[in-house]
Amino acid sequence: MVKSIRFSIGILVQVLALICLSACQSPRVDVLPSSEKEIDIVKEQEETINLEPFRIGFSMDTLEEERWYRDRDLFKEAIEILGAEVEITTANVDDTIQVYQAETLISQGVDVLVLVPNNAEATAAIVNKAHMSGIKVLSYDRLVKNADIDLYVSFDNEEVGKLQAKALTSIVPSGNYVYIGGASTDYNAHLLKKGVFDVLKPFIQKGDITVVYDQWTDDWEPEHAYTNMLAALEANGGEIDAVIAANDATAGGVIQALEQWGLAGEVAVAGQDADLAAAQRIIEGTQTMTVYKPIPILAYEAAELALQLAEGTKIVTDEKVNNGKIEVPAVLLEPIAVNRNNMEATIIADGFHQKHEVFMESGE
Repeated sequence: MVKSIRFSIGILVQVLALICLSACQSPRVDVLPSSEKEIDIVKEQEETINLEPFRIGFSMDTLEEERWYRDRDLFKEAIEILGAEVEITTANVDDTIQVYQAETLISQGVDVLVLVPNNAEATAAIVNKAHMSGIKVLSYDRLVKNADIDLYVSFDNEEVGKLQAKALTSIVPSGNYVYIGGASTDYNAHLLKKGVFDVLKPFIQKGDITVVYDQWTDDWEPEHAYTNMLAALEANGGEIDAVIAANDATAGGVIQALEQWGLAGEVAVAGQDADLAAAQRIIEGTQTMTVYKPIPILAYEAAELALQLAEGTKIVTDEKVNNGKIEVPAVLLEPIAVNRNNMEATIIADGFHQKHEVFMESGE
């Protein structure tokens, strides 16, 4: 299928203005082509005008967390601004549904498949099927394991974990730590954990910090994080000094358990994603920090790169990430640690959340 070239909006506006000006200033004169060559040129111009736009498939695993609504809407907006079309599916944290939806996108002939994997291993089959149909695959925010992924665009997830651990160890340099991880099926959860423990390791080796509880959270569900945190509290008689949670949703479950024990605000808690509820908890004092990952930058970068893949452009990156099979070309964006002190200068200044929402004001 022949596809369209992306035109500059500014150039398009200028062209339209010139056409309008010409039509307004000159009487209409119909000029017929005087040769077969001119007829071919006219036909070629008509075909160029009628080229079909690229179609991008966006296979998402969930919309259960606040941030993924932003990803969906911003990615769609970016693709459409760039002159292409997007088909979006959501699998509701179900591997079987995601595979079926992705296969449907492939059969519909999308030009590129952008994939947010629910299960890093299971989605390798999707990549293989896409490649068999000549469709390139971009792994969005989460890495697909053991597959020939064409490109990976995300934030530096190891750095996210490091920012969490650095923030808490600067406040609580010794004591009992709990780690509440993400879903074990999500490779990002492993990258986050690696970053955390890279920072904690010297503290553990010196005997300053003891990790008294370490557990994954099935499907990233806050209620599972809540159950895990209750188990950690019960196993240690409530003697917990700091908790690193894999994201803000799981941090919410952690804080719910701490509230039940009368320890909310007494125990340092780290999360990530800069969810509104987390920002509010930071202002209230029940959560210590979060990690802000500017979603507009991720969505627009991924959209631009997806269109380049559709055009057949060879993309060269400075980074590569091993997914168990190949060194995947990667674009890794920088995350930002956020606490009460820099809340206004980061997520509020960027318009990620409104000040009156974060500070729970009337907004008047």
